[in-house]
Amino acid sequence: QVQLVESGGGSVQAGGSLRLSCAASGYTDSTYWMAWFRQAPGKEREGVAAIYIYIAGGRTYYAASVKDRFTISQDNAKNTVYLQMNSLKPEDTAMYYCAAGRLFYGLGTARGFNYWGQGTQVTVSS
Repeated sequence: QVQLVESGGGSVQAGGSLRLSCAASGYTDSTYWMAWFRQAPGKEREGVAAIYIYIAGGRTYYAASVKDRFTISQDNAKNTVYLQMNSLKPEDTAMYYCAAGRLFYGLGTARGFNYWGQGTQVTVSS
């Protein structure tokens, strides 16, 4: 059974940084996609970043709204994916979810991601 456990959320002021972690267990595929999505109250879920999990480090994709501020990375030894968030803005405030799946159809859809974590809250104040 695949389990994803997020951590690292919290409250910061605008311009600050946070690093989210997603520890994965039970995944038997050697290659797969992991991604971070977020959802703010009253808004649709938004894909933030995705990474192709591979031995040598995989491709990454970012939403335009976070490109050059957020970095997604992997630690294969720890089966963990990170989302380093710098220069945070109040509009980054949302519940952030980690997801895993075999197929990736772009950050505009959650299709292909079969497994989800419970979410971690990020709040950025101005």
